Amino acid sequence: MMLMRTDPFLALDRLTQQMLGTTARPAAMPMDAYRDGDSFVVELDLPGVDADSIDLDVERNVLTVKAERRTSAPEDAEVLIAERPAGSFSRQLFLGETLDTEHIDASYDAGVLRLRIPVSEQAKPRRIAISGGDSSRKQISG
Repeated sequence: MMLMRTDPFLALDRLTQQMLGTTARPAAMPMDAYRDGDSFVVELDLPGVDADSIDLDVERNVLTVKAERRTSAPEDAEVLIAERPAGSFSRQLFLGETLDTEHIDASYDAGVLRLRIPVSEQAKPRRIAISGGDSSRKQISG
C-alpha cells in the first residue's frame, strides 16, 4: 500500500482544500499514482513552476513535495482576473514500508513532476527451493 489514510474526515477536508483551495493555501497540485512493474509512479501537475523552486524531502516514510509559482504580473500592474493560483504549494505522501525511499528517481518535464519509487528488494516475492528426504525438489512461491 503506497498511500495510507487514517481519518476519513481529515482526508475529506484535505481533498476539499486541495481541489478548491483556501485563502491561505491555494489549490494544490493534482496527482496520479500507479504501479508499473516493480515501481510506483507518481505524477504531479505543476504548470508554470520553475524546476529550481521544487523541493523533495523524505523523512522516514513521508515524502514532501514543495513548489512555488510566482505570478507573472508586475507588482504595480492592475490585475483584472487572477484565477491561476500562485504562491507556495506542498503535498505529503505517506509511503508504505515496502517502498525503497533511498532510490527515488525524480524528473520534471512540461509542467509534470514524475517520481518513480521502486519496491524494496525485501518486499519482492521470491521462490524458495525445498528439498525433501528423497531427491525430489519443490518450488514454493514466497
